Amino acid sequence: MARRNSLSHIAIPERSLVVLIGPSGAGKSTFARRFFKPTAIISSDACRAMLSDNENDQTVSAAAFELARYIAAKRLEKGLLTVIDATNVQPAYRSDWIRLAREHHLLPVAVVLNMPEQLCQERNVQRADRQLDASVITQQCLQLRRHIRDLRKEGFRHVFELHSEAAVAQLETISLNPLHNNRQDDHGPFDIIGDIHGCYDELCILLEQLGYVIDREQCRFISAPVATTANGYTTFRKPVFLGDLVDRGPQSPQVLRLVMHLVENGYALCVPGNHDAKLLRYLEGKNVHLRYGLEITVAQLAGETPEFLEEVKTFLDRLCSHYVLDDGKLVVAHAGLQENMQGRASAAVRDFCLYGETTGETDEYGLPVRYNWALAYTGTAMVVYGHTPVPVPQWLNRTIDIDTGCVFGGSLTALRYPEKTMVSVPALRQYAVPVRPVGYPDNGSAPQTATV
Repeated sequence: MARRNSLSHIAIPERSLVVLIGPSGAGKSTFARRFFKPTAIISSDACRAMLSDNENDQTVSAAAFELARYIAAKRLEKGLLTVIDATNVQPAYRSDWIRLAREHHLLPVAVVLNMPEQLCQERNVQRADRQLDASVITQQCLQLRRHIRDLRKEGFRHVFELHSEAAVAQLETISLNPLHNNRQDDHGPFDIIGDIHGCYDELCILLEQLGYVIDREQCRFISAPVATTANGYTTFRKPVFLGDLVDRGPQSPQVLRLVMHLVENGYALCVPGNHDAKLLRYLEGKNVHLRYGLEITVAQLAGETPEFLEEVKTFLDRLCSHYVLDDGKLVVAHAGLQENMQGRASAAVRDFCLYGETTGETDEYGLPVRYNWALAYTGTAMVVYGHTPVPVPQWLNRTIDIDTGCVFGGSLTALRYPEKTMVSVPALRQYAVPVRPVGYPDNGSAPQTATV
């Protein structure tokens, strides 16, 4: 259901496609000019004028909407807030804007000016430039109200309804909120840690080698190492966990406790891995197969309190798919991220962050065949990721895979940023056998990737 808003302020994502919805005479153009930059507004009337020198020329409406869509696509490609000023009272027109937003991995927002029909008719009569037949406005009002409850089902992530002149007058500001993945003002320095998979002892050893003080028994953080930034300021280093905290290893609950303590107290950042996402689905009561190590985690969690399980569920549910850090120079995601998805939000972005890019096929092991997305990466941001175990960290086109397969008998690796140096600790033993073979330097095998 659309949300009626009678507040003085509403907030929308800074990167979004805002679709104004309302009959002619509802005040959409005035509303757009009041709250948004002129360059952000794409008006169907203006597009008609560009094509015919007459914004009232309905014979060019189809071409005008093609032009509007083209301009909107170019803005969304650059991640710019874009506002569509048209009636948009029919679901078919709105669905096209929703598709466009999704194509560019941005959030569609609906702002509904659901004004009384009488007001719209009065404004129509007063217009000197164009008057529509009264039946047109009546039909538009009916079309709007017939489907207004379905806007979220259509795909709008945020819906705001203003239903009177007073509500519009009361609205003072519309703020543009950064997405949760936008942490460009966080400059670190960071210690980015690859897939842990329940290897708690190795995690503690690695953190201690990096200079952190940990209470291993209580799974608590005590202190972080001090660093001096390039401009001479003193700050603390911050761990960044690349996900796959759980499964296959011996102590997933302990890993969760420590990482949750670090993140929830603002000492660290964490993105989810595909194993973490699957555990969340299990905790939510979804039907998931207990395999690929999840059965081990479930058994380990059987002795935990319901309160702890609820805390884990809440923690995993709140994790952000990826982060853009250090003025956009650094991106962290579990399985990596293409340039056109960085700093954006959609189901496709989250899936890529969790699983990488797949072909839709399966291999002889029954596992997804993946594209090596990093081969074609040309972005300016450095992307640090894990997900696919490798014998040693692998640089490729400003990306680096630091999942060195600790749970498979490899090592647990941290990339220190901005230094770009590696710190690794060897696995204390091999806890699991990969479904696909993987070679490590100590066994003489040729480097191969393994499933995760």
